Order: sequence, then C-alpha cells, then structure tokens
Amino acid sequence: MRPLRPKCWTINDARGLVTIELALVLGTFLLLVLGTLEVARVMYVLNTVQDVTRVAARAATVTDFTNAAAMDALRARALLGSASGTLPLVPELGTANVHIEYLGQSANGTVTAITRPQCPAQNVVNCAISPHAGSCIRLVRVSICGATGAGGACTPLNYQPMTGIVPGLASLSIPPSATLVKAESLGYVQGENNCL
Repeated sequence: MRPLRPKCWTINDARGLVTIELALVLGTFLLLVLGTLEVARVMYVLNTVQDVTRVAARAATVTDFTNAAAMDALRARALLGSASGTLPLVPELGTANVHIEYLGQSANGTVTAITRPQCPAQNVVNCAISPHAGSCIRLVRVSICGATGAGGACTPLNYQPMTGIVPGLASLSIPPSATLVKAESLGYVQGENNCL
C-alpha cells in the first residue's frame, strides 16, 4: 500500500484563495470608505448651513424686500451661487428652505414680530417716527426650515443620507442655524423705489 502524502497546493488553488481574501478585505474597506464619506458629508452640511444663513442675512439687510426677483437671487447666492437652486452635495436644501424674517425690537430689547411696511422708504419713515413701533424693521433673521408653520414656526429640515451604511443618519435633522443681524438700508435708495 502506498503511503498517503499531503496534497500539494497548485497555482490555481492559490488564485482562488487570493480572490476570496480580496472579496473579504475589499468589502470591509469599501464600507469604511463610504461610511467616512457619509460622516464627512454630515460635517459639511452642519458647517455650511450656518454660512448659508450668515450670507443670506447679510444680503437681506441691504436688499429690497418687496422685490421678489432680488429676494430669489439673494437666496440662490446664499446657497453658494448654485444655478440649480440647491446647495451642492445637499439636494434637500434649496432656496425654498432659506426662511427670511423681518423683525422689530421693543424699547426693552425684546425681539418682536412686526407688520411689514409697504416698502423700504416707508420703513425709513416708520423708524424715524418711532424706532420701537410695530412697523419698524430693526432686525433680519434667516434660518433653514423644512417647512414654515403657522405663525412662522420653523420645522427642521430632514437630512437625507447618500447611503444607509451609517446607522442613525436617516433620523438626523439639519439644524435651523438661525442668524440674526441688524437691518441696514433694506434696499432703500433715496429717490428710488419710493412707495410714499
């Protein structure tokens, strides 16, 4: 009887083993890379929405609030000048989500909702007569809203993950990131856009 010898590995056997190892390692590596990209995108969104509100608030302080085209252009510029009307890499954040409010300020410093004047020239007159009245725009607040409810209540915008790899991201909300700044000219130019 012939003695049993151990089977020798052939090149074909090694190739099959390398393929299996590659599939296991590559799958894990791709999960890690896609998870890292998703977390990086979340950080991008959280940092960028604050800048979007800051840019929009600054522009709103010097833009005529009665000019719808100028207000739409302001929102588009705030979204990094996107021609598509959405923030790059964040398709759920568009111009409709940039919420601009014009507010007053009482004599004790409380921020209040106001009755918006007809035009920037009327606001100049209202503020000259009584800076703390109910129709003098003193502040501009910009926030990111999923929807605006009754009374101007801002509901958070839901984050939409690229992949479902990182658990918990589907329930994440984009923060409103409100920016409040002092109103400036509001687009008022002496002798122009006068509604008086």
